Amino acid sequence: MQKQALGLVFSNVPYTMLAIGVFVGLFLFLAYMSQFLFFEPKFFLYVEESEILNFILIVAVASLSGIVTSLSIYRIRLLGESVKKSGSGFLGTAIGAGAGACSCGSIGFAMASAFGAAGGVATSFLSQYEIPLRLVSIAILVYAYYLAIRDISGKCKITKSP
Repeated sequence: MQKQALGLVFSNVPYTMLAIGVFVGLFLFLAYMSQFLFFEPKFFLYVEESEILNFILIVAVASLSGIVTSLSIYRIRLLGESVKKSGSGFLGTAIGAGAGACSCGSIGFAMASAFGAAGGVATSFLSQYEIPLRLVSIAILVYAYYLAIRDISGKCKITKSP
């Protein structure tokens, strides 16, 4: 049933392009903010051995975000679902992106200077619990994926072929 629902959504080119665009955009953003991706002096991707888990979590958040975003928009546009029902996928994406973006030095200093002690505490919290927050966002995205597949399969009456 899962294969048919994914085939139904991603047989439409706009949804496939949306998933790819969200993945690429979020991956580039998170990889750059986590200092895995460098643009100067040349385009370079470098992952230290001690940071492999963090990099894998970034790839997982970015790919799940692309898939769940396409599925959620499909549910909203074509099946008439409410935005509230599809909101969990966007929540997981926001948590995953926030965990990676706020932990790096430049944004952390900007938050601390703009918001004072509250910004410093938020930056410290996000950098300390970056991996658990990404795991929570992956769990939210997997749950949103499950809900989207279940709803699309149920509403579209996808049947197994013999």
